[in-house]
Amino acid sequence: MELVYFILAAHGLTQLLCHGRIFNRIRPRGYFWSCPMCMGFWVGVLLCALNPLTELFMFELTIMNLFICGWISSGTSYILDMLFGDSGLKIDTKGGSCNV
Repeated sequence: MELVYFILAAHGLTQLLCHGRIFNRIRPRGYFWSCPMCMGFWVGVLLCALNPLTELFMFELTIMNLFICGWISSGTSYILDMLFGDSGLKIDTKGGSCNV
């Protein structure tokens, strides 16, 4: 269950950073800031590093776990971003890319 909480927290933070209107004025322009795969990796690393401060998920704080959490967050954030949008389930017959 900890992994589910981690994935949901990572996706939520990635969505806020990439697409949230609250950050429109301060969000730098550029590919990194609009790509859920790129941002998702660093969100996963951040959440893993902060995990000693929460009881939702408890992973041993090692360099390898930082990378693994980054990879999990990147992949799941990208998949969830491609599947769901503000209007619900995305149905795109043209295919998707990281350029959102």
